[in-house]
Amino acid sequence: MKRVPKVPPMEGLRRQIRKSRSEKGKSGSDSFIRETFRLPRTAARAKAQEWFRSWPKAAYWTEVESWRQLPGDEIEFTMRRLPSAD
Repeated sequence: MKRVPKVPPMEGLRRQIRKSRSEKGKSGSDSFIRETFRLPRTAARAKAQEWFRSWPKAAYWTEVESWRQLPGDEIEFTMRRLPSAD
């Protein structure tokens, strides 16, 4: 009969995750520029197109990072891009 191993303690892993998350927030290692908008659907589409024209995806890695539909046909979305094309 095989013996089932015990589940290892998770406290060490939890400490590492907390430490990693707190350092990530402090260091600012993510160099993307983000801007969040809350606009009616047609204005939201126009704003996203404006971002892609101003900062082309190929050079600035521009993208709609997240979005959600709100009541009243409003869209809340976050645009993300690099600060420069270098």
